[in-house]
Amino acid sequence: MKTGEVCNRTVVIVGRETPLGEAAKLMRENHVGSLVVAKNTYGRKPVGIVTDRDMVVEVMAADLDYRTLTVGEIMGDKLVIAKEDDDSLDTLKLMRASGVRRIPVVTDKGDLAGIVTVDDLLEIVAEELEDIVHAIGNEQHKETKRRR
Repeated sequence: MKTGEVCNRTVVIVGRETPLGEAAKLMRENHVGSLVVAKNTYGRKPVGIVTDRDMVVEVMAADLDYRTLTVGEIMGDKLVIAKEDDDSLDTLKLMRASGVRRIPVVTDKGDLAGIVTVDDLLEIVAEELEDIVHAIGNEQHKETKRRR
């Protein structure tokens, strides 16, 4: 299955200059744990991602004043992305190798298409494993019937 088929197409986008307090409010209002940072909200070219964990680890735990910070100041400096046509298992491997749990999904032109999480991909893997288990069970059932 392609990553573009699995990703969530509803993404909350902010700019680098977005105050951290406003970003936290957006996460709460939209019930999300991350925001995609874009060059501009109309161009939809992702340049970063900021997560609720970033806010806790980089700001709260460091005892910094969130009111003086922007999203661009705490987001990671390297963005990991997947393309819509990437195989979902390859995307899962990329996430594991990169140590991230969610990544933006882009079109061939580099425009934001959605966001995908480890949970989204694990759901697909679980469904595929279930299909394998059923196939094995059916084969065993047929074999048992033939031997009677």
